[in-house]
Amino acid sequence: MTVRWHITRGVGELTLSRQLPARFDVVASTTLPEGDPLRLAHQIRQDMWRMLKRVRGFSPVVQLTREGDVIRIKAGGRVAAPVAPGLSAKIAALLACPAHRARWVAQAKRSQRRLK
Repeated sequence: MTVRWHITRGVGELTLSRQLPARFDVVASTTLPEGDPLRLAHQIRQDMWRMLKRVRGFSPVVQLTREGDVIRIKAGGRVAAPVAPGLSAKIAALLACPAHRARWVAQAKRSQRRLK
């Protein structure tokens, strides 16, 4: 089975989602240094999916927006079932994890691509 991800690009923005339209039933946000937006989005999506794959009906969405020299990251997604309490806090904890952040930034710096 081929898994297809929708990549929606705008001026200074990139959204990676499994379904269109991208929808945030649950969300958390952070900022990271500028880097390859697609690598960054996929890395965050993978780690978020690994953490939340047992949440019934969860479909990850990652949105990146350039804000000067940093990228604002909005991570979360669509949930087909009622949203469990604390789900946003779990995503926020993932986005705040120093080990994950270091790996995401290292991967994103491997390419010269940037949000336009």
